[in-house]
Amino acid sequence: MTSLLRRTLCAAPLASVLTLLPAAAQAQTSVAPKEETQAPAPATPVANSYPSAAAGDGATSAGYNLSRWAEDWRGMCDPAKRDDPIDRLKCLPLDSDGDVYLTLSGELRLRVNETTNPNLRESGAQRQDINRIVAGADLHVGPHFRAFGEIAHGGLAGRNLGTIAGTMRNDLVVQQAFVEGDATVAGADVGVRYGRQEFTDGPNLLTSQRDNNTIRFVLNGTRAWVRGKGVRADVFDYKLTSLGTEGTDDDRVDDGRRFSGATFGVVLPPVVDGAKLYFDPFFWRLRNDTASWGGVTAREVRHYQGAHLWGDAGPLTLDWTVNHQGGSFGNRDIDAWQVLLAQTYRIGGKDGPRVGFHFDYASGGGAYDEGKLSNSLAPFGNNVYYSYQLALTPTNLVALAPNVTFAPVKKLRLTAEYQLSWRDSASDAVYRANGTAFSGTEVVGGHKIGDVARLQAIYTVSPRVSLTGRYEHLSAGPVLTRAGYTDSDFLAGWISFRF
Repeated sequence: MTSLLRRTLCAAPLASVLTLLPAAAQAQTSVAPKEETQAPAPATPVANSYPSAAAGDGATSAGYNLSRWAEDWRGMCDPAKRDDPIDRLKCLPLDSDGDVYLTLSGELRLRVNETTNPNLRESGAQRQDINRIVAGADLHVGPHFRAFGEIAHGGLAGRNLGTIAGTMRNDLVVQQAFVEGDATVAGADVGVRYGRQEFTDGPNLLTSQRDNNTIRFVLNGTRAWVRGKGVRADVFDYKLTSLGTEGTDDDRVDDGRRFSGATFGVVLPPVVDGAKLYFDPFFWRLRNDTASWGGVTAREVRHYQGAHLWGDAGPLTLDWTVNHQGGSFGNRDIDAWQVLLAQTYRIGGKDGPRVGFHFDYASGGGAYDEGKLSNSLAPFGNNVYYSYQLALTPTNLVALAPNVTFAPVKKLRLTAEYQLSWRDSASDAVYRANGTAFSGTEVVGGHKIGDVARLQAIYTVSPRVSLTGRYEHLSAGPVLTRAGYTDSDFLAGWISFRF
């Protein structure tokens, strides 16, 4: 663990961390052991502190979180609460008092993806045979300090694989390695985390672990927070990670890309009995020394000013985000907007079906001109939200998607969605999830990109084991077909085991 920390805790000087507070750490809560879904998990506030599900670390389901350090397994220190030998791994005492203990975690995911006409070009189908293996250890030293480490392996085989990224195939990567401390100051929880870590303190469409990838999205640096009962503030300064495909030696801190800022949170008064609503303003800065728009590469500094309103109000679940993006790309100004509105309504009891829709506006234009740049950009959002095969992203995009989620049998949840997609600016391109343009779309007329029909099925065998299937048909519209692109089908299935 010491050698892993030494190699990866290098994005910010340690002295800056020590000036924030004396160390301390405490596990929080989490998200279900499955891929990201289109609607946030229901909010679950805690009575005497800031609601853990709204603190920017994800939501818990059956004790599990996508970010494994956000799980709280202290109950497993009591032998009476353990059901099987795996439970024992969640609390391994290292001293006689039990103040020092180790929590182990792991995941095995086996997955197959099949895509016809990959990249929307007429060609042979692509098949990806994928495996993910993750091992983690969370060392707790007293109630106020912890050290967390996580390594991962990503395997990839198949046919017509194209260029392989380090997020899909990686022999071994230090996925996370950090130290964390907290303390109570004037009745508030004050904490700091330093090292390589996941960061999701924001709308899922803007900040995400990107669990769809084999290797998750992680950053390097410092996050600090102050949390009271009804308000909170988080500040952070990170550099991104560039992944190779071999061992740990080719995964490095990317000095050319930096993400920093502040996110705030307020627990809103309940508008109806049992309502759990949160308002999160945010002010961020994203710097990329090698950003590319319209074939031009230049230094981009993008500023985000926005707010996120989300949570539950009776049968209604909503997730609304508005943000303006300013700054500069080379010697050009940036002036862009995103309005991302998702909502569902539960019919009947708590297990009843949900109907809803999402409407999204992401401004576009300017990549191929000389004036201001109006193309919006998500820093590192949920990249399967608009297309399972990663064909669309909230840049120069207008999308409307009605959807329904229901459980035909116990433990099985189905979601069906039909998305209509247009581009905002007809003089700019259609953009993939990785930010690259569909070449040629910038020179053809029209706004209609196409339609996307999607179906997802999740069967929860147990809290540790889940089965997921996805199908998508992307019907290319006039903008894509005029540029030489075509329809595509995507089919995926996987099994995930976590402990």
